[in-house]
Amino acid sequence: MKVAIIGGGWSGVAAAISAKKAGADVYLFEKTDLLLGLGNVGGIMRNNGRYTATEELIALGAGDLFNITDKCSRHKNINFPGHEHAWLYDVNLIEGVVREYIDSLGINILIETRVKDVNFNGKDIKGIYYGDNEYLECDVVVETTGSTGPMGNCLKYGNGCSMCILRCPAFGPRLSISARCNIEDIQGEREEDKLGAFSGSCKLAKESLSKEMQYRLNKDGVVILKIPEEDINYSKLETKVCQQYALKEFAENIILLDTGHAV
Repeated sequence: MKVAIIGGGWSGVAAAISAKKAGADVYLFEKTDLLLGLGNVGGIMRNNGRYTATEELIALGAGDLFNITDKCSRHKNINFPGHEHAWLYDVNLIEGVVREYIDSLGINILIETRVKDVNFNGKDIKGIYYGDNEYLECDVVVETTGSTGPMGNCLKYGNGCSMCILRCPAFGPRLSISARCNIEDIQGEREEDKLGAFSGSCKLAKESLSKEMQYRLNKDGVVILKIPEEDINYSKLETKVCQQYALKEFAENIILLDTGHAV
């Protein structure tokens, strides 16, 4: 069985591991120069209900990636608005450790390789076209290219998805294999049915912060800075699709997390 997985984020890597364990010949396609996608920005694991899900998956024998994030964690059991007992892994280490692991499994990793089209006969996918008009015949295609909204959102609506804070513009918009197979994408919506979403986080070099904040981040994993009352803007929360970050506390405070950078 030959399996093509499009998108090398957390879900794509997890799908690749599962397919390989099942005995498939696995090809993992990632258009950027790094695996894990937003996993190189966020760094948050085991928070809230994810703790239970993590332990269940480990017990079921699917803990490969959780074991890696645990190994790379800088802080454990951190609390901040909307999040309880979060673990923060080091985003400067995680991609290399994950790539080394899946490479050791014999998964074919195609970095900086863009999937361009799909060979679809109206019923079955026969293969995919990628790179410079190269073709891979395959039995199964798994698409994991993102869930914030359709691939053209960033071009059509101007606010795009959370990949905008990474490096998506340098590599072009994503290709929706599901749309090419006549399956309508789920639209990311804000209040009043407005399309589009935007991430509320970014990365800062910790060295750009004061010595006191660096110390607090390295020691506690989190720093919460109160925004002056006259500068609080609750309306900005309406641009967020992820509701755990649309809490009023994220308008009233700047919340810094230590994931190797300050996020």
